[in-house]
Amino acid sequence: MESSTPHPTYRRRAANAALQETEQQQVTRQVLAGVGNNPAAGGFAASGAHLQQQARHHHPDPTDPRFQTKGWKAAVKHASIPTAVHDAELKRNIEIGLPGASSLEDKTIPTFSRGELPHFAGINTFLKAPFEEDVRNVGNYDVTCLGVPFDGGCTYRAGTRFGPQGIRRISALYTPYNYEMGVDLREQMTMCDAGDVFTIPANIEKSFDQISNAVGHVFSSGSFPLILGGDHSIGFPTVRGIAACTSKKIGIIHVDRHADIQEKDLDERMHTTPYFHATNIPNVPATNLVQIGIGGWQVPRPAVEHIVGRRTNVFTMDDVEELGIPKVAEMALERAWDGADAVYMSYDIDSLEAAFVPGTGWPEPGGLLPREALKLVGLVAAEGLCGLEIVEVSPPYDVSDITSLMALRIAVDVMGSMVANGKMGSHKHIIDKEFVPF
Repeated sequence: MESSTPHPTYRRRAANAALQETEQQQVTRQVLAGVGNNPAAGGFAASGAHLQQQARHHHPDPTDPRFQTKGWKAAVKHASIPTAVHDAELKRNIEIGLPGASSLEDKTIPTFSRGELPHFAGINTFLKAPFEEDVRNVGNYDVTCLGVPFDGGCTYRAGTRFGPQGIRRISALYTPYNYEMGVDLREQMTMCDAGDVFTIPANIEKSFDQISNAVGHVFSSGSFPLILGGDHSIGFPTVRGIAACTSKKIGIIHVDRHADIQEKDLDERMHTTPYFHATNIPNVPATNLVQIGIGGWQVPRPAVEHIVGRRTNVFTMDDVEELGIPKVAEMALERAWDGADAVYMSYDIDSLEAAFVPGTGWPEPGGLLPREALKLVGLVAAEGLCGLEIVEVSPPYDVSDITSLMALRIAVDVMGSMVANGKMGSHKHIIDKEFVPF
């Protein structure tokens, strides 16, 4: 006959559980002692409410002026953002798109889709900004978006010629308003989409001249050039176009996993070479070139000698990890702005951890996380920029448009930060030369 005596291990577990329960009961009695035995405090019936009140004491009301969260402050700020441009757009949409069906309750909906809504319809300009077919008019806008569909400088996976299309397509997903920043780009700046530069697929140098002419034209008009690449070989002609409009010094903040500063690759000026040639421009000193995120197994050794010889400023991902994004941004700004009159940002999408950006030609694990990247570009843009390019988005390799979406987010966060900090248009003062086309 089997014994009914519990197994020793079970007895120990049961004893421990009983001991724990006893200790918990003792703590509860101690907490309630001053309330539960006090009729004036409502006895044990009031003890639960009292404990809840005590717990909430450690979590102040987010709407209390002394403890307001950023989330609540953003909600309050919303009332101060104007709606005049949006209201005018709705009115115009009805005029040019015809009034909607009589069965519709929302009388702002036209028959033909015009403007922002619906997100899945309409012509895919960047953020559905107006298409400026006559590029002689770009000076009427704070920002001009231009695509550079070029991948003739790719040394491995091509496809970045479709980058501008991919970024524009996913941009239909966004509104011009950012809750956290308290910024509405539609209300607080003007922007047009000037379309794409006519690049020459079989000729890198001729394409470079086309790109410099397009960027120089936009910059000389006073409009801020927002450039959608394209592979990173365009980093040279874009800067050359801006530098040709000014005698002032220009610094560069280059975010990437690759150094991109060797002289030639495969006997041409490929996407591994832009900053060797950009820093040969007299008013673009190499000492004002800051490169963030460099590292991994794809930094060609021929680039390293030029990093040292030209005394550029390099931050690896280990630097980012150890110093933190705010400190890296602070140090990068100090070096890029040292003696410079303006700073240009070149953002290579492969600077991000490869898992987040599959649609690129040279993915490299171990890069920035999306929130780190957004924090970095926001801090850099807060001091003002003279131009922005986003490169190496290759939609044929993308998954669910997530790489294009990240590139879009970089672009709008840069513009949002500049607007929020009163820096949109701050580049205009350096324009002191007539642009002469290449």
